[in-house]
Amino acid sequence: MDKTKQKILYVITKGNFGGAQRYVYELATSMPKDKFDVVVAFGQSGALETKLKTAGVRTIMIPQLSRDVNLLGDIKTLFALTKIIRNERPDILHLNSSKVGALGGLAGRLTGVKKIIFTGHGWAFNEKRSFFSKTFILFSHWVTILLSHKTIAVSEKTKSQINKLPLVKNKIEVIHNGIGEIPFKEGFESRQFLGKNIREDLWIGTVSELHKNKGVDFIIEAFSQISSDFPNTTLVIIGEGEERDNLEQLVMEKNLQEKIHFVGNVDNARIYLKAFDIFTLTSRTEAFPYVILEAGLAGLPVVASAVGGIPEIIKNDQTGMLARVGDKKEINLLINDLLQNSEKKERLGKALGIRVKSDFSLQKMVEETIRVYNK
Repeated sequence: MDKTKQKILYVITKGNFGGAQRYVYELATSMPKDKFDVVVAFGQSGALETKLKTAGVRTIMIPQLSRDVNLLGDIKTLFALTKIIRNERPDILHLNSSKVGALGGLAGRLTGVKKIIFTGHGWAFNEKRSFFSKTFILFSHWVTILLSHKTIAVSEKTKSQINKLPLVKNKIEVIHNGIGEIPFKEGFESRQFLGKNIREDLWIGTVSELHKNKGVDFIIEAFSQISSDFPNTTLVIIGEGEERDNLEQLVMEKNLQEKIHFVGNVDNARIYLKAFDIFTLTSRTEAFPYVILEAGLAGLPVVASAVGGIPEIIKNDQTGMLARVGDKKEINLLINDLLQNSEKKERLGKALGIRVKSDFSLQKMVEETIRVYNK
């Protein structure tokens, strides 16, 4: 290895392409090649591995690593991580996701890594769980932060939810997710690709994992009234997940099968965002979602839940519209307002795009992360 470069080992649990994996990909492919040597390790192959290999980034598979808690499997993962760290000898160990944060932090300490960084992409105790489960998760997050030399929180809200724990206040720094230029397809081409048989003129859309946390049921409920008031509207849902059957059942109960369209997973879905007139993200819990940044660059007006780091992107009635979590009536009223006011719709979309470009660029995220590495 070139001794003039610092070696970074990024580790993440899953190899799909959610928000945390997107973050790892962006950093791994954006680090200056004359200053850093990068390798990425993960527990499950998927889109992340494919994209990294295409970009020329070296990857390591950790077969023992999985999201589920399993004592024997976790011990095997700890040994595997320790072996990888000893072989790679990274200057910087950058851990992502709760599971690998704790195991990787311990492995990093055991092997004497000088700089262990953990990024908190959101805390699992925000999900609907039992008191015992939430307490255990909070404790594990605390241990992870103690094992790391520095923790990056992706939003101020994410930081505030954890920094009252003992001994962690000075170990946490906020670096918002950042985004680069996107080669958007134009609206007509995007609509032809996503749903050329959809007849309605006005498209309300979302790109979301079909998971309970994402609150897709809220926008379906709200759309029931919107569809009645504005018959020329459709709701287009891009994404897949464990809640699909339940959501399709809800659509049937509302008799909206002709008005709500599940597109499924779409590779590089963000380039088709201009198909939409209004973008929604009605989540129950979030940290700092990339998809709102993407919608902003596409010039779309956004209606989203006032949860997690979303209000750090969207200033209500200035760069978008915020609704209380789960308030279907308010979601309905906000979308209704935009559908009736094309000037406001255009103004909010333009304002969000300007804010994303100025405050949440990929370059800014990379520069601030390098500053943490060099401390």
